[in-house]
Amino acid sequence: MGERLRDNFFTVVRIVIMLVFSLYGFFETSTGVSPLILLLVALYFCAMALKEMFADKRYKLLFLGLGAAAFIAILVFGGNAYILMGLYLIYESFALFKATLFVYFTPLLLAFVPTPIGFLTQLLVASMMTVIYVQHDLVIVAYQKQIHEETVVEQGLKRDMESREQASKAELKKNIVMAENRILEERSSLSQALHDKLGHNINGSIYQLEAIKVLMEKDPERSKEMTQAVIDQLRTGMDEIRGILRKERPEKKELALIQLYNLCRDCNDKGVETNLETEGDVDVLNEKLWEVILDNSFEAVTNSMKYSKCKNILITIRVMNKLVRCTIRDDGVGCNSFSDGMGISGMRRRVREVGGTLDFETVGGFTVNMLLPLS
Repeated sequence: MGERLRDNFFTVVRIVIMLVFSLYGFFETSTGVSPLILLLVALYFCAMALKEMFADKRYKLLFLGLGAAAFIAILVFGGNAYILMGLYLIYESFALFKATLFVYFTPLLLAFVPTPIGFLTQLLVASMMTVIYVQHDLVIVAYQKQIHEETVVEQGLKRDMESREQASKAELKKNIVMAENRILEERSSLSQALHDKLGHNINGSIYQLEAIKVLMEKDPERSKEMTQAVIDQLRTGMDEIRGILRKERPEKKELALIQLYNLCRDCNDKGVETNLETEGDVDVLNEKLWEVILDNSFEAVTNSMKYSKCKNILITIRVMNKLVRCTIRDDGVGCNSFSDGMGISGMRRRVREVGGTLDFETVGGFTVNMLLPLS
């Protein structure tokens, strides 16, 4: 109830003023106006005001009908001198039923009704009310409708952005889990391969060395042959182990992406929304480029967490035909100027070593842009 009263504050004020006006006329007989007319006028305007307090069309029609009855009574007891009051009733009816532009000009015919007021005065009043209602119902209302539609679109875009943000978080978590599972699988595969190759090789060598110990005094020549066989077997085992390690070792790309995903997760755990986006074929990046991207990303994110007071950080890796662009952007306070400390100098050196370029943007946050050649 309090909210409705607040939303219709001026309507309530208008009703109170009309009631005070009618009570004053009722008790002050020197005005020359009939107290009955004053009460009818007050009832008329109160009914029209109450109509605005309800959104339900049925209630609007009810109070519109009450206002029409009061207006008819005013004409009966007061005569044609009050004819222009009907313009209020007519235009409110047009607004309720959403009349066309042409219909809004028909009440001008009331100016031709003979009254003590005079034709020119009636025409002027009727014209002014026509302009006011045309402007309100056909211009302002249309503009309000447009604002409402734009608000709906804006809310839709906001919901879409929130959905994308949630999807981005879910994708980040999914990528982290996939990367960790890949590492666990590789560790399991490496353990199994080492067990199969190294375990069998060592066990066989132990058995042969036990036999050599028994034969060492009885058959030295045979012992030497068996010792050489053990040496050859262990050497072969070492070569197989090196091959397994080379085969099972995770690629630099996978390790770098895992570290970047973990970096994003650490920042998210600290309250700064951090995401990693990749575009293009990241498989074409060599180990040196991954090393530069990884080290500089850690340096840039660390600086953002320390100094920028940001809420969001975005790491973007975009692979093009001959170049890869890596951007680390935050939405923090930015800065007017900065000097190269150890961190910035290290970033410049790493980029320079691979023949790339490095630049910074300090407006609307802080952005690190790296442009690195693929070949």
